[in-house]
Amino acid sequence: MSKAKSNQVVAEDVRPPIVVVVGHVDVGKTLLLDKIRGTAVAYREPGMITQHIGLSFIPWQAVEKFTGKLLDLFKLRGRIWIKGFLMVDTPGHAAFSNLRKRGGSVADIAILVVDVMKGLQEQTYECITLIRERGIPFVIALNKIDRIYGWKPNPNAPFIETIQRQDEMVQARLEELLGRVIDELLKLGIEADRYDRITDWSRQVPIVPTSAVTGEGIPDLLVVLAGISQRFTRERLKVTQGPGKGVIMEVKEEKGWGTTVDVVLYDGIIRKGDLIVTMGLGGPIVTRVKMIVMPKPLDEMRDPEDRFMFVNEVKAAAGIKIIAEGLEHALPGAPLYVVPDESRIDEYVKLVREEVAEVKIETDREGVVLKADTLGTLEAALVYLKSRGIPVRKADIGPVSRRDVIEASIVRKKNPLYGVILAFNVKVPHDVEVEALNHDVKIFRNEILYRLVEDFLKWYEEERKKLLERELDKYIRPGKIRILPGCVFRRSDPAIVGVRVLEGVIKPGYPLVRPDGKQVGRIAQIQDKGKPVPLARKGMEVAISIEGKVIVGRHLREGDELYVNVPDEHAVKLLTEFRQYLSEDEIELLKEFLKLKKKWKEAATTR
Repeated sequence: MSKAKSNQVVAEDVRPPIVVVVGHVDVGKTLLLDKIRGTAVAYREPGMITQHIGLSFIPWQAVEKFTGKLLDLFKLRGRIWIKGFLMVDTPGHAAFSNLRKRGGSVADIAILVVDVMKGLQEQTYECITLIRERGIPFVIALNKIDRIYGWKPNPNAPFIETIQRQDEMVQARLEELLGRVIDELLKLGIEADRYDRITDWSRQVPIVPTSAVTGEGIPDLLVVLAGISQRFTRERLKVTQGPGKGVIMEVKEEKGWGTTVDVVLYDGIIRKGDLIVTMGLGGPIVTRVKMIVMPKPLDEMRDPEDRFMFVNEVKAAAGIKIIAEGLEHALPGAPLYVVPDESRIDEYVKLVREEVAEVKIETDREGVVLKADTLGTLEAALVYLKSRGIPVRKADIGPVSRRDVIEASIVRKKNPLYGVILAFNVKVPHDVEVEALNHDVKIFRNEILYRLVEDFLKWYEEERKKLLERELDKYIRPGKIRILPGCVFRRSDPAIVGVRVLEGVIKPGYPLVRPDGKQVGRIAQIQDKGKPVPLARKGMEVAISIEGKVIVGRHLREGDELYVNVPDEHAVKLLTEFRQYLSEDEIELLKEFLKLKKKWKEAATTR
């Protein structure tokens, strides 16, 4: 924290790793976390496990009793120095996004939950993007193995034990499903394998098959988490006796207390009466801690009216609820610092401003306008948009405003494809919707990030094709036709004949020319089965009317082949700027026609 470091900071202890659970909707994240907590409770010593707001502490002694067999098998007993795990009990990418701090993440490890029956899904990819961006080690819980047809459950058994009890057909089916996930990850450049087959823990991601319903694989998952945690240096998990540092997870209205903030304290100490600084919608908030509350130990949380206990001091790492004035507009995902001395308030205000400014964006570039509900989700959305190659002009927190509409409308005048607003889990007031309609600015909104982005990209592609078609319509494209025998319906004024499109495309207004370079008029209308059509493509047989002084029998005959007379400047544009939008047949036809034109010019100069 450089300048904002307290003079009294000294090393005190190492904290448990903070573990966050993420994954697609309905893969069993909450149930898996409940199962981990529940099994740990069953093996706890009296008073060992307490649950904090947003965090559940699973002490190593409880884990050790539950995973004893595996610890002995992998020769880990007595070699684990971590004290346990702090499990984030508000799983999902939004909570993960808010677990942020300058230069990284509050979370130390992620459990990515994947449905064994469905493999990687849309939100799984989103989570992987965020995990990789923040550089967090992760383990994959391949969940719902109990749903494999023929599975014989063995409650709370280690996976490597329960898999041996399954029929060969069940084992084969699991291997097939596991192989699919490994292949899907490999396409993302991630090498993974079943955890007991890992040969290089420094580069391979372990996959632990689990069941949140039966508890199978949970012992393996805890042992793998311990193994990954052991790779951390003590320095990384060190906490100090200095002023507290935390991140706001949620802002809540509590009956009798007013607006409160749920905070993950990841370093230092916070006390009742401390001066704190955080960020609000309108700027930094400086206030004093009136009260700090924490849930009572898990075995005392029976009466919902008496579920909290008041504390005067809390040391990291912990989940706490802070009661103070002026927190109404505090931002979830924002940093929260204890100010060690009133003379340093400005220093900490500047620190908070700088940290938030690193996330917010305001430029004059061509890009979308992004609004999100929290600082953490804004940061996550920016990471995800970057991964999809979508430029951002402005990124901010809060409801969509009229100013956002104006910003998008400015972009729209230069680039209509990016002159839009992406509203991620925020409201759009009615007057702003009206303003957007008046400026023809489209607003996309969704509570799920990948769906929001996919909706925009689908619209983007549709609009891009429309713009491209309108642009291509300005140029005459190559085409080649043959007059069908017995299909001369009028010989002149205008001539009407039946034709087959041999190559390319023809449209009304296109000029026609014979292979010898003689002009034969312009297409006035195209009819297919008696009805006018805007164009005809390769393979179609249609009737066309030809304007100009052309007479069938004198200038044209049945069986003649004609070319669309593409102007030189059009041909150059099509072969350079629009080449990728032409078919290979069109490109070859255009080259063929240009060779003919070259012969005509050479013949004209020799006369």
